[in-house]
Amino acid sequence: MNRAMIKGVTPERTILDAMELTSDPELDVRFAESAHQILADLVGGGAALGWVEPPSRDEVADLLGHVVAAVQAGDAALRAAYLDRRLVGLGYWLRYARPTHRPHADLEKIAVDAAAHGRGVGRALTAALIADARKTGIEVLTLDARGDNTHALHLYRSLGFTEYGRLPDFVAVGEHRYDKVFYMLDFRRHS
Repeated sequence: MNRAMIKGVTPERTILDAMELTSDPELDVRFAESAHQILADLVGGGAALGWVEPPSRDEVADLLGHVVAAVQAGDAALRAAYLDRRLVGLGYWLRYARPTHRPHADLEKIAVDAAAHGRGVGRALTAALIADARKTGIEVLTLDARGDNTHALHLYRSLGFTEYGRLPDFVAVGEHRYDKVFYMLDFRRHS
């Protein structure tokens, strides 16, 4: 019987970093496929993750390969959330490539399986990525989000991010238009 089905027993949540993911062959093999499924399902349901149509397996594999290579170069962090060894979320940040922006990074994506919403997975992933950024010496962690993503915006504010800009009706999804909202967490002020 699934432990989650037993009354009073909750699934074990584990947040792994890229090195832990790639050092476990069983997890490494399933990670790209599970990540693709989460991202495709979320985008298919209208989630604001940067795609209009669900990404292909190859797109997700290429993206993850790029992020893992950046992690290995010290220019990124990748985190994956598991509930009892089932991937339920992922997120990453990338250091800015421009030489004048190298002390800073952009929180690129936080994606949580719809079935795991409300379990603190997004908060745990984001908090782990913030800790990674702080430990790596990132000075300012930025992100942008679609203005109608109220749950994510609330989460970011609760973790210390502040809004520093907004482009009204900037994001086009078919006939719909949404604000693009910019947030930052300035570690120079939050030591």
